[in-house]
Amino acid sequence: MKLSKQLCIIISMILAMILFDISIFNIVTKRYIDNRSSEMKNRSIEVSEYLPFTEGSGICHIDTDVKLSGNLPVIDGAAALYPMFSAFVDATYPKDSVSFDGTDFTTDSSLQFRNTRGAYQAVVDGSADIIFCAQPSEEQLAYASENGVELTLVPIGYEAFVFIVGKDNPVENLTIEQVQGLYTGKYTNWSEVGGDNRLVDAVQRNVGSGSQTAMLSFMNGQKMKRSFFGALTGRAIGFSFRYYVTGLNGNSDVKMLALDGVYPSEENIANGTYPLADSFYAVYNSSNTNPNIPILIDFILSEEGQAIVKQSGYTPLVSN
Repeated sequence: MKLSKQLCIIISMILAMILFDISIFNIVTKRYIDNRSSEMKNRSIEVSEYLPFTEGSGICHIDTDVKLSGNLPVIDGAAALYPMFSAFVDATYPKDSVSFDGTDFTTDSSLQFRNTRGAYQAVVDGSADIIFCAQPSEEQLAYASENGVELTLVPIGYEAFVFIVGKDNPVENLTIEQVQGLYTGKYTNWSEVGGDNRLVDAVQRNVGSGSQTAMLSFMNGQKMKRSFFGALTGRAIGFSFRYYVTGLNGNSDVKMLALDGVYPSEENIANGTYPLADSFYAVYNSSNTNPNIPILIDFILSEEGQAIVKQSGYTPLVSN
């Protein structure tokens, strides 16, 4: 009899632990599981899904009379911009200039993808001719200077840094001060910034990611905190670049917030009223004499090239 009672107690404890683990998984862990493929985790984008000259590719296709030949510039750039510069190659390069082995671009391919840090190093070292990125960091500028390289940056479009919440969150607009306050812990409940009575879960990104670096700049030295109880039961707020929200990782369960009363629409980004919009660039070594570089730049700035920028999910320099 005594043994039976002990077994019942042990079984009850095990069941309680299982139920607790299931609850924690559903309430917390499940919200933050990274269920992307290994390719997406490693590179922030499924490179194989946005190849040029490939049927079913996710890039946009533009027919143009501009066709490059001879000394083809090697193209590289940032993850978020990859579908766009892959489309530039698709429009203007010969098909046999790109080689992808199923995992990566081969060394002789005119299209490469090393992401922002690798692309800036490549354009300085000479293994890439034109890269497509946001403006360089102080570290990247210093690397160029140390190697005697002056970089030319040509603005080719606009991107915005945005804040996102769940679609059922009643908040539609926040001030810059309010967003910073949500992340510093000044505001711990959504009711303090015009929302309902729910705790705030101020979600951050991985250290070293482009969006986390942009967020640190936005916070301007203010230390960010995350509430334990907010992470358990609160409404989340996160951040990203607009293209990831509306394009690559479009999710109908989230919405972008207006900032200081201005929504991050294409029009507001183009006219400069959205406060966290900036240019992205075609970048090359100023001393690079490849004659195809100015031809490709001119195409990108043309109506056809800017149509690629727009159809790739970004804001062109001039709205079409």
